[in-house]
Amino acid sequence: MDIKIEKLEDNKIKADVTVTAKEVDEVINKTYKDVARQYSFPGFRKGKAPRPVIDNAIGRESVLASATEDLINTTYPKVVEDQKLFPVASPDFGDPGMAEPGKDFSFSFELDVKPELELSSYEPVEVELPFAEATEAEIDSQVEQLASHYKSYENAAAATKLKDGMAADINIKTTKADGEEVTSLTSESMLFNPGSGLYSEAFDKEILGIKKGEERTFTLSVPEDETAMLMADLAGQEITVVVTCNVVKKEDTPKVTDEWVKETLGYDSVSALRDEIKESLTQQKASIIPQIKENACAAELVSRVEGDVPEAMAEQTESQLIQDFFGQLQRAGLSFDAYLAQQGMDSAEFKEDVKRQAQDEAKRELALDAWARNKGIEATDEDVTLEFERAGLDDPKKTEREWRNSGRLYLIREGIVRSKAMEDVMETAKVTEVDFAVKDAKDEK
Repeated sequence: MDIKIEKLEDNKIKADVTVTAKEVDEVINKTYKDVARQYSFPGFRKGKAPRPVIDNAIGRESVLASATEDLINTTYPKVVEDQKLFPVASPDFGDPGMAEPGKDFSFSFELDVKPELELSSYEPVEVELPFAEATEAEIDSQVEQLASHYKSYENAAAATKLKDGMAADINIKTTKADGEEVTSLTSESMLFNPGSGLYSEAFDKEILGIKKGEERTFTLSVPEDETAMLMADLAGQEITVVVTCNVVKKEDTPKVTDEWVKETLGYDSVSALRDEIKESLTQQKASIIPQIKENACAAELVSRVEGDVPEAMAEQTESQLIQDFFGQLQRAGLSFDAYLAQQGMDSAEFKEDVKRQAQDEAKRELALDAWARNKGIEATDEDVTLEFERAGLDDPKKTEREWRNSGRLYLIREGIVRSKAMEDVMETAKVTEVDFAVKDAKDEK
């Protein structure tokens, strides 16, 4: 087999392939044998009909067309493997012509291949990571969150106006445009928490600032895409709401003392509680920091990519993401509509989200490819074989041959190279440990 590769524009290549007459004859002979076994020809046992009989019954061109297709389908994967190509779309064979017995056969194809983008820098990435051990600020935050679970509400002074972080006991009556009462939003005494997500932002805005004894009446047009829990069923409708504030309430979060900790949580002291939290947080960090580091390193690497992701590669990545997603849905026993409802999105938003993910994932892959090229990172034949052995297959050698013959081995090689590149990026990264609890608190101020 003779192969010539020509680079075209837009990450395309053209391959000119010539298959020897010997290989052509082998495929044609096999095709005739397959036809003889597949069909019954009068006067001949199955598999024994000679070529003239087959040509007369089926047509010589039909047999040669089938042989040509088989020849191309078996040769293309060999070209991909031999030339170490990385396809990102299906090949375009154009009009390949017809193979003839006793003659070499030449055909060409054009193929979108993975681009070789570069990074603006190949210096070690610099990332910020949490301290491996739980910090005092992180423990403080956990203690505060724990105490907030036991918060209660106390009546505020009559002149107190409702603000974020407060609550109000309200008398509420809600009706639709036709006068029908909305039972889920009608009550003589309902605890209202602005910003809870139970009501829309527009609903919250109408009630904020209310004080004890004050009455407010307002009309809202609920949008078609409303997702607030108590208002989603009213999407696209107009409602009228009459609210009277029974009382404004202030949050009362308990003070974390030795006595409260002992009575409520069963710890001997605040110190014992903090020790428990510290141990738990440190264990959690040990399991998640490696992934945090990988994500941070990858994000920094992606920011250095020069150039855009080709459309064909983005589409291929998008297709794989959708395939994986629906596989996960099926295993979870969840319908697509149920998933959209859980996420509060429609199908159009889902598609846009997948497109963004595909762009991000493809850019990450190209960034790792660039790093690997620059650092001379490769996947050896031994690496590939080991990958199949690790997969726990019944016959890893057979599976590897099948992948090689089908022209898919580049996928394994690609994955190995990117994995090695990611390991190298992480090993050489310059890490600064940061107390994010303190940093976040400063940012809030």
